[in-house]
Amino acid sequence: MDALSESLVAHGAWLVGLNVLLQQLGLPIPAVPTMIVAGALAAGSRLSAPGVFTLAVLASVVADLVWYWAGRRYGYHVLKFLCRVSLSPDTCVRQTEGIFERYGFFSVVVSKFIPGFATVAPPMAGALDMRLPSFLGAAFASAALWVGTAMGAGWLFRTQVAGVLAWMTENTALAAGIVGALLAVYVLVKAWQRWRLTRFVAASRITVDELGSMLDGEEPPHLVDVGSKLAHDHRPRIPGAVLLDLEEIDTRAHEFPSDRDIVLYCACPNEASARRAAQILHARGFRRARPLAGGLDAWIASGRIVEQATATVVLDRHKRAA
Repeated sequence: MDALSESLVAHGAWLVGLNVLLQQLGLPIPAVPTMIVAGALAAGSRLSAPGVFTLAVLASVVADLVWYWAGRRYGYHVLKFLCRVSLSPDTCVRQTEGIFERYGFFSVVVSKFIPGFATVAPPMAGALDMRLPSFLGAAFASAALWVGTAMGAGWLFRTQVAGVLAWMTENTALAAGIVGALLAVYVLVKAWQRWRLTRFVAASRITVDELGSMLDGEEPPHLVDVGSKLAHDHRPRIPGAVLLDLEEIDTRAHEFPSDRDIVLYCACPNEASARRAAQILHARGFRRARPLAGGLDAWIASGRIVEQATATVVLDRHKRAA
Protein backbone atom coordinates (compact mmCIF):
# COMPACT_ATOMS: atom_id res chain seq x y z
CA MET A 1 0.00 0.00 0.00
CA ASP A 2 1.32 3.53 -0.85
CA ALA A 3 2.13 6.12 1.80
CA LEU A 4 -0.91 8.32 1.06
CA SER A 5 -3.34 5.40 1.41
CA GLU A 6 -1.63 4.23 4.60
CA SER A 7 -1.91 7.72 6.11
CA LEU A 8 -5.58 8.02 5.18
CA VAL A 9 -6.44 4.62 6.62
CA ALA A 10 -4.50 5.40 9.80
CA HIS A 11 -5.86 8.92 10.41
CA GLY A 12 -9.12 8.77 8.49
CA ALA A 13 -11.35 11.75 7.81
CA TRP A 14 -9.35 14.11 10.03
CA LEU A 15 -6.38 14.01 7.66
CA VAL A 16 -8.59 14.81 4.66
CA GLY A 17 -10.26 17.65 6.59
CA LEU A 18 -6.91 19.14 7.61
CA ASN A 19 -5.64 18.87 4.04
CA VAL A 20 -8.71 20.69 2.72
CA LEU A 21 -8.52 23.38 5.41
CA LEU A 22 -4.87 24.21 4.73
CA GLN A 23 -5.34 24.17 0.97
CA GLN A 24 -8.37 26.46 1.11
CA LEU A 25 -6.53 28.85 3.43
CA GLY A 26 -4.02 29.32 0.60
CA LEU A 27 -1.20 26.88 1.24
CA PRO A 28 0.13 25.18 -1.92
CA ILE A 29 -1.06 21.76 -0.78
CA PRO A 30 -3.21 19.83 -3.30
CA ALA A 31 -6.43 18.54 -1.75
CA VAL A 32 -8.18 16.97 -4.73
CA PRO A 33 -5.81 13.96 -5.01
CA THR A 34 -6.32 13.24 -1.31
CA MET A 35 -10.11 13.34 -1.68
CA ILE A 36 -9.98 11.12 -4.77
CA VAL A 37 -7.92 8.53 -2.91
CA ALA A 38 -10.27 8.83 0.08
CA GLY A 39 -13.21 8.13 -2.23
CA ALA A 40 -11.48 5.05 -3.61
CA LEU A 41 -10.75 3.79 -0.08
CA ALA A 42 -14.34 4.49 0.99
CA ALA A 43 -15.54 2.36 -1.92
CA GLY A 44 -13.60 -0.53 -0.41
CA SER A 45 -15.07 0.14 3.07
CA ARG A 46 -11.70 1.21 4.43
CA LEU A 47 -12.89 4.74 5.22
CA SER A 48 -16.25 6.22 6.20
CA ALA A 49 -17.56 8.11 3.17
CA PRO A 50 -20.05 10.23 5.22
CA GLY A 51 -17.37 11.08 7.77
CA VAL A 52 -14.80 12.14 5.18
CA PHE A 53 -17.39 14.12 3.19
CA THR A 54 -18.73 15.95 6.26
CA LEU A 55 -15.33 16.94 7.65
CA ALA A 56 -14.00 18.01 4.25
CA VAL A 57 -17.06 20.20 3.60
CA LEU A 58 -16.86 21.79 7.05
CA ALA A 59 -13.12 22.43 6.66
CA SER A 60 -13.72 24.15 3.33
CA VAL A 61 -16.50 26.34 4.74
CA VAL A 62 -14.37 27.32 7.78
CA ALA A 63 -11.52 28.42 5.49
CA ASP A 64 -13.95 30.33 3.27
CA LEU A 65 -15.36 32.11 6.32
CA VAL A 66 -11.87 33.21 7.38
CA TRP A 67 -11.30 34.81 3.97
CA TYR A 68 -14.84 36.22 3.90
CA TRP A 69 -14.32 38.09 7.17
CA ALA A 70 -10.89 39.25 6.01
CA GLY A 71 -12.49 40.70 2.89
CA ARG A 72 -15.25 42.25 4.97
CA ARG A 73 -12.69 43.85 7.29
CA TYR A 74 -9.95 44.89 4.87
CA GLY A 75 -11.77 45.08 1.54
CA TYR A 76 -9.83 45.14 -1.70
CA HIS A 77 -6.48 45.08 0.11
CA VAL A 78 -6.95 41.37 0.84
CA LEU A 79 -7.80 40.60 -2.78
CA LYS A 80 -4.81 42.47 -4.10
CA PHE A 81 -2.54 40.71 -1.60
CA LEU A 82 -3.77 37.30 -2.74
CA CYS A 83 -3.35 38.28 -6.38
CA ARG A 84 0.19 39.55 -5.80
CA VAL A 85 1.32 36.16 -4.47
CA SER A 86 -0.48 34.17 -7.16
CA LEU A 87 1.17 32.90 -10.33
CA SER A 88 -1.05 35.19 -12.43
CA PRO A 89 -1.16 38.49 -10.51
CA ASP A 90 -1.46 40.54 -13.69
CA THR A 91 -4.95 39.22 -14.47
CA CYS A 92 -6.14 38.03 -11.06
CA VAL A 93 -8.07 41.12 -9.95
CA ARG A 94 -9.61 41.81 -13.35
CA GLN A 95 -10.75 38.21 -13.91
CA THR A 96 -12.14 37.92 -10.39
CA GLU A 97 -14.13 41.14 -10.80
CA GLY A 98 -15.38 39.97 -14.18
CA ILE A 99 -16.66 36.66 -12.82
CA PHE A 100 -18.44 38.35 -9.91
CA GLU A 101 -19.89 41.01 -12.17
CA ARG A 102 -21.49 38.37 -14.40
CA TYR A 103 -22.59 35.70 -11.92
CA GLY A 104 -22.69 37.19 -8.39
CA PHE A 105 -23.97 34.59 -5.89
CA PHE A 106 -23.49 31.66 -8.24
CA SER A 107 -19.83 32.54 -8.83
CA VAL A 108 -19.18 31.49 -5.21
CA VAL A 109 -21.03 28.20 -5.79
CA VAL A 110 -18.78 27.22 -8.70
CA SER A 111 -15.63 28.92 -7.40
CA LYS A 112 -13.93 25.65 -6.40
CA PHE A 113 -13.98 24.53 -10.03
CA ILE A 114 -12.39 27.69 -11.49
CA PRO A 115 -8.56 27.66 -11.34
CA GLY A 116 -7.23 30.56 -9.28
CA PHE A 117 -10.70 31.68 -8.19
CA ALA A 118 -11.37 29.42 -5.18
CA THR A 119 -9.21 31.42 -2.75
CA VAL A 120 -10.12 34.91 -3.98
CA ALA A 121 -13.90 34.38 -4.19
CA PRO A 122 -14.61 34.48 -0.41
CA PRO A 123 -12.71 37.73 0.30
CA MET A 124 -14.29 39.29 -2.78
CA ALA A 125 -17.74 38.34 -1.45
CA GLY A 126 -16.85 39.91 1.91
CA ALA A 127 -15.46 43.06 0.31
CA LEU A 128 -18.67 43.49 -1.69
CA ASP A 129 -20.87 43.08 1.42
CA MET A 130 -22.49 39.82 0.36
CA ARG A 131 -24.89 38.89 3.16
CA LEU A 132 -23.57 36.23 5.52
CA PRO A 133 -26.54 33.81 5.11
CA SER A 134 -26.22 34.00 1.33
CA PHE A 135 -22.48 33.47 1.51
CA LEU A 136 -22.82 30.49 3.84
CA GLY A 137 -25.37 28.91 1.50
CA ALA A 138 -23.07 29.41 -1.47
CA ALA A 139 -20.01 28.20 0.47
CA PHE A 140 -21.73 24.99 1.62
CA ALA A 141 -23.06 24.32 -1.88
CA SER A 142 -19.63 24.93 -3.42
CA ALA A 143 -17.84 22.70 -0.89
CA ALA A 144 -20.40 19.91 -1.25
CA LEU A 145 -20.12 19.92 -5.04
CA TRP A 146 -16.32 20.05 -4.94
CA VAL A 147 -15.81 17.36 -2.31
CA GLY A 148 -18.58 15.19 -3.73
CA THR A 149 -17.14 15.37 -7.23
CA ALA A 150 -13.62 14.45 -6.11
CA MET A 151 -14.71 11.62 -3.82
CA GLY A 152 -17.22 10.41 -6.41
CA ALA A 153 -14.47 10.23 -9.02
CA GLY A 154 -12.35 8.18 -6.62
CA TRP A 155 -15.31 5.88 -5.88
CA LEU A 156 -16.13 5.30 -9.56
CA PHE A 157 -12.54 4.86 -10.69
CA ARG A 158 -11.23 3.05 -7.62
CA THR A 159 -9.55 0.36 -9.74
CA GLN A 160 -7.70 2.92 -11.85
CA VAL A 161 -6.77 4.95 -8.74
CA ALA A 162 -5.29 1.85 -7.15
CA GLY A 163 -3.31 1.18 -10.32
CA VAL A 164 -1.95 4.72 -10.51
CA LEU A 165 -0.95 4.68 -6.85
CA ALA A 166 0.78 1.33 -7.28
CA TRP A 167 2.71 2.66 -10.31
CA MET A 168 3.72 5.82 -8.44
CA THR A 169 4.91 3.73 -5.51
CA GLU A 170 7.07 1.61 -7.80
CA ASN A 171 8.31 4.59 -9.85
CA THR A 172 8.53 7.34 -7.27
CA ALA A 173 11.47 9.16 -8.86
CA LEU A 174 9.95 9.15 -12.34
CA ALA A 175 6.53 10.31 -11.08
CA ALA A 176 8.12 13.14 -9.09
CA GLY A 177 10.18 14.14 -12.12
CA ILE A 178 7.11 14.34 -14.38
CA VAL A 179 5.14 16.41 -11.88
CA GLY A 180 8.12 18.69 -11.26
CA ALA A 181 8.72 19.22 -14.98
CA LEU A 182 5.09 20.14 -15.64
CA LEU A 183 5.09 22.59 -12.73
CA ALA A 184 8.36 24.16 -13.91
CA VAL A 185 7.00 24.65 -17.44
CA TYR A 186 3.84 26.29 -16.07
CA VAL A 187 5.80 28.68 -13.83
CA LEU A 188 8.19 29.60 -16.67
CA VAL A 189 5.33 30.36 -19.05
CA LYS A 190 3.68 32.65 -16.47
CA ALA A 191 7.00 34.38 -15.77
CA TRP A 192 7.59 34.98 -19.48
CA GLN A 193 4.11 36.45 -19.90
CA ARG A 194 4.70 38.86 -17.03
CA TRP A 195 8.15 39.87 -18.37
CA ARG A 196 6.74 40.56 -21.84
CA LEU A 197 3.97 42.77 -20.44
CA THR A 198 6.38 44.61 -18.15
CA ARG A 199 9.00 45.53 -20.75
CA PHE A 200 6.52 46.60 -23.42
CA VAL A 201 5.47 49.90 -21.88
CA ALA A 202 7.71 50.17 -18.80
CA ALA A 203 9.76 52.99 -20.31
CA SER A 204 6.66 55.09 -21.03
CA ARG A 205 5.23 55.07 -17.51
CA ILE A 206 4.36 58.39 -15.93
CA THR A 207 4.87 59.15 -12.25
CA VAL A 208 2.28 60.52 -9.86
CA ASP A 209 4.15 63.83 -9.60
CA GLU A 210 4.28 64.19 -13.38
CA LEU A 211 0.58 63.47 -13.67
CA GLY A 212 -0.25 65.98 -10.93
CA SER A 213 1.70 68.69 -12.76
CA MET A 214 0.06 67.85 -16.07
CA LEU A 215 -3.45 67.95 -14.59
CA ASP A 216 -2.72 71.44 -13.26
CA GLY A 217 -1.37 72.60 -16.63
CA GLU A 218 -3.08 74.23 -19.59
CA GLU A 219 -3.33 70.96 -21.57
CA PRO A 220 -4.27 68.22 -19.11
CA PRO A 221 -3.98 64.63 -20.33
CA HIS A 222 -6.90 62.41 -21.24
CA LEU A 223 -7.19 60.41 -18.01
CA VAL A 224 -8.66 56.89 -18.06
CA ASP A 225 -9.53 54.68 -15.09
CA VAL A 226 -9.23 51.09 -16.34
CA GLY A 227 -11.38 48.66 -14.39
CA SER A 228 -14.60 46.69 -14.34
CA LYS A 229 -17.91 48.35 -13.47
CA LEU A 230 -17.77 46.39 -10.23
CA ALA A 231 -14.43 48.00 -9.38
CA HIS A 232 -15.61 51.47 -10.36
CA ASP A 233 -18.64 51.07 -8.06
CA HIS A 234 -16.52 50.11 -5.04
CA ARG A 235 -13.32 52.11 -5.07
CA PRO A 236 -12.35 55.77 -5.44
CA ARG A 237 -11.07 57.30 -8.67
CA ILE A 238 -8.94 60.27 -9.71
CA PRO A 239 -11.17 63.31 -10.40
CA GLY A 240 -11.89 63.80 -14.08
CA ALA A 241 -11.03 60.25 -15.15
CA VAL A 242 -13.07 58.46 -17.80
CA LEU A 243 -14.20 55.06 -16.49
CA LEU A 244 -13.63 52.23 -18.95
CA ASP A 245 -13.34 48.47 -18.78
CA LEU A 246 -10.25 46.98 -20.41
CA GLU A 247 -12.42 45.37 -23.11
CA GLU A 248 -13.75 48.84 -24.04
CA ILE A 249 -10.33 50.31 -24.74
CA ASP A 250 -10.08 48.78 -28.20
CA THR A 251 -13.74 49.19 -29.20
CA ARG A 252 -13.77 52.87 -28.19
CA ALA A 253 -10.24 53.74 -29.31
CA HIS A 254 -11.67 56.14 -31.91
CA GLU A 255 -12.86 58.36 -29.04
CA PHE A 256 -9.34 58.93 -27.69
CA PRO A 257 -7.55 62.19 -28.56
CA SER A 258 -4.48 61.97 -30.74
CA ASP A 259 -3.13 65.44 -29.92
CA ARG A 260 -2.34 64.99 -26.20
CA ASP A 261 -1.13 62.49 -23.68
CA ILE A 262 -3.37 59.64 -22.60
CA VAL A 263 -2.75 58.49 -19.04
CA LEU A 264 -4.20 55.18 -17.94
CA TYR A 265 -4.32 53.83 -14.40
CA CYS A 266 -5.86 50.93 -12.50
CA ALA A 267 -5.96 49.46 -9.00
CA CYS A 268 -4.25 46.18 -9.78
CA PRO A 269 -0.84 44.53 -9.17
CA ASN A 270 1.93 45.82 -11.45
CA GLU A 271 -0.46 48.27 -13.15
CA ALA A 272 -1.37 45.25 -15.28
CA SER A 273 -4.65 46.48 -16.77
CA ALA A 274 -3.25 49.97 -17.43
CA ARG A 275 -0.20 48.48 -19.16
CA ARG A 276 -2.37 46.21 -21.27
CA ALA A 277 -4.57 49.17 -22.20
CA ALA A 278 -1.45 51.13 -23.23
CA GLN A 279 -0.39 48.18 -25.39
CA ILE A 280 -3.74 48.22 -27.15
CA LEU A 281 -3.61 51.97 -27.78
CA HIS A 282 0.01 51.83 -28.95
CA ALA A 283 -1.03 49.22 -31.52
CA ARG A 284 -3.79 51.58 -32.69
CA GLY A 285 -1.28 54.39 -33.22
CA PHE A 286 -1.65 56.30 -29.94
CA ARG A 287 2.03 56.60 -29.07
CA ARG A 288 1.36 59.04 -26.23
CA ALA A 289 -0.58 56.49 -24.18
CA ARG A 290 1.17 56.08 -20.81
CA PRO A 291 0.34 53.94 -17.74
CA LEU A 292 0.54 55.55 -14.30
CA ALA A 293 3.38 54.06 -12.24
CA GLY A 294 1.94 52.54 -9.06
CA GLY A 295 -1.60 53.08 -10.25
CA LEU A 296 -4.38 54.33 -7.99
CA ASP A 297 -2.57 53.16 -4.86
CA ALA A 298 0.40 55.42 -5.60
CA TRP A 299 -1.91 58.37 -6.25
CA ILE A 300 -3.72 57.85 -2.92
CA ALA A 301 -0.44 57.31 -1.05
CA SER A 302 0.80 60.68 -2.29
CA GLY A 303 -2.09 62.38 -0.46
CA ARG A 304 -3.80 63.68 -3.58
CA ILE A 305 -7.56 64.11 -3.93
CA VAL A 306 -9.79 61.25 -5.05
CA GLU A 307 -13.51 60.96 -5.70
CA GLN A 308 -15.37 58.31 -3.75
CA ALA A 309 -17.60 55.81 -5.53
CA THR A 310 -21.29 56.50 -5.03
CA ALA A 311 -22.86 53.22 -6.14
CA THR A 312 -23.59 50.50 -3.60
CA VAL A 313 -23.84 46.92 -4.78
CA VAL A 314 -24.96 44.11 -2.49
CA LEU A 315 -24.50 40.55 -3.73
CA ASP A 316 -27.52 38.42 -2.94
CA ARG A 317 -29.00 35.13 -4.06
CA HIS A 318 -31.35 36.85 -6.48
CA LYS A 319 -29.04 39.66 -7.57
CA ARG A 320 -25.87 39.70 -9.54
CA ALA A 321 -23.18 42.33 -9.14
CA ALA A 322 -23.72 45.30 -11.41
